[in-house]
Amino acid sequence: MSRMLVTAVALGLSGCSLFVPKLEKPTLSVVSVQMLKGDLWHQDLKVRMRVQNPNDRTLPVKGLSYLLLVDGQEFAQGMSGDSFVVPARGEAEFDMSVTANMASMLIKVLGQGGKQVDYNITGKIALSSGLLRSFSFNEHGTFTLQ
Repeated sequence: MSRMLVTAVALGLSGCSLFVPKLEKPTLSVVSVQMLKGDLWHQDLKVRMRVQNPNDRTLPVKGLSYLLLVDGQEFAQGMSGDSFVVPARGEAEFDMSVTANMASMLIKVLGQGGKQVDYNITGKIALSSGLLRSFSFNEHGTFTLQ
């Protein structure tokens, strides 16, 4: 009896994979970083992000959590609860408000005077519907501080 139960559970779990859609991970990139206001101890920034969707279905994003490293040092972390839809095989841009307290690193970045700055952003995108409810991401690139 227990063998039949184990076999039935195993078959049921393997059958579930047929119903879960195969989705490729979307890619995220930092488009720009703009300082809104700040002083030596507190900086308010607007980070413009781009999400590219390689899938043939829309992705209804309900928010994301992230950790942003700039030049290898932690720059900001947090969550964005803004909802938006990334079209199938398309892209969408959105803004994140970021508060940083990285005076020495910000001075270093500002001192680069319009040069490209390396970044790495990791985190998780949460979807509002579908069987697959989140994607992890780990992306890197460059941006210019405005």
